[in-house]
Amino acid sequence: MFVRHLSLTDFRNYATAEVALEPGPNLFVGRNGQGKTNLVESLGYLATLSSHRVSTDQALIRAGQDAAIVRARLEHEGRELLVELQLNRSGANRAQVNRAAIKPRELPRYLSTVLFAPEDLALIRGEPSTRRRFVDALLGTRAPRLLGVFADYDRVLKQRNALLKSARASGLRDAKLSTLELWNERLVELGTEIIAERLAIVQALGPFVREAYQAVAGSEQEPTLELVLSILAEKPGDDDDTGAQDVATRASGTDGVESAGAAAALPTRTELADSFRAALEKVARAERDRGITLVGPHRDDVLFRLNGLPAKGYASHGESWSFALALKLACAELLRAESSTGDPIVILDDVFAELDQGRRGRLADAVKDYQQVLITAAVYDDVPEALTAHTVRIQAGTIVAEFS
Repeated sequence: MFVRHLSLTDFRNYATAEVALEPGPNLFVGRNGQGKTNLVESLGYLATLSSHRVSTDQALIRAGQDAAIVRARLEHEGRELLVELQLNRSGANRAQVNRAAIKPRELPRYLSTVLFAPEDLALIRGEPSTRRRFVDALLGTRAPRLLGVFADYDRVLKQRNALLKSARASGLRDAKLSTLELWNERLVELGTEIIAERLAIVQALGPFVREAYQAVAGSEQEPTLELVLSILAEKPGDDDDTGAQDVATRASGTDGVESAGAAAALPTRTELADSFRAALEKVARAERDRGITLVGPHRDDVLFRLNGLPAKGYASHGESWSFALALKLACAELLRAESSTGDPIVILDDVFAELDQGRRGRLADAVKDYQQVLITAAVYDDVPEALTAHTVRIQAGTIVAEFS
């Protein structure tokens, strides 16, 4: 599948934009701040219902306007599909497919993208929450129904935290204890599904990451990834409120935290649910004292290792870039292998300026045969010639030149 035409109204700095796209590579060139990334961001939003740059929709709507509209005409095996999304400053967003209304959360069923941007270096060097979002975004692309599971878990977590805080403030009463038990079961039910899905996707990604790392780094180093579960910790909840501890401190496994790795046999959902309940019992007093839920998928982490050492803290700058690139390329390869509607659209947002000449060429070789690749760059010469077949020049939110 590929995007044949992109249309924007009041999205970011674009009053209007009409962009014809081609199968294969498409390059958007322009100085920084001109609107290149806004174009690919709009397509990424259609596919994931989130931006890789901001956490709320409001920043996507042009200043002074009440709504933004993104339309994409998709093509697959000669058949076209019109996908539309209206982002509203107040009120619910609205979506259509071929002019028929659908729920916005159904949009990821129609368009699949894998986006790599400089911010993705935080996958290796950043906080656990960044890695959790990475895994969950892939799960949502692979199985859009899980977006509803994530939303339900977040709602239950907020309700449970509110109850814990209320109980701490007023002194825990039997009635509130009884209510907490009800929230516990719902938390375990939804959390177990999320953990099981994360374990499976991390395991599935492993071989693709190893192959992709060698492709972009040009070396035989061994990258691995593991999901580290808070419910399996020897002392659940014995960390800060942001979730998992710094992975570099526990790579040796000496702190009692167990890991479920890519090569390990996966626990059953029944086993995970039992472990979750046991962990909640262990932290019950600490949760009441602190007024917050201390175990669950919202406090897990993904441990990336390179040659047995944690990439965070040990990998060089170039190795970290290669690992981050490998993760995204692995996502694309996994989705390609499973898809019945063609390749995901690969988006490379201002990536080539960050890479040395060798990695530029190897990355171009790795993506050039995808059905569609979208690239943004401030400098035309930063992009390998193999990816410049269709180039669009952007200036101040305007398409100023388009040539092949």
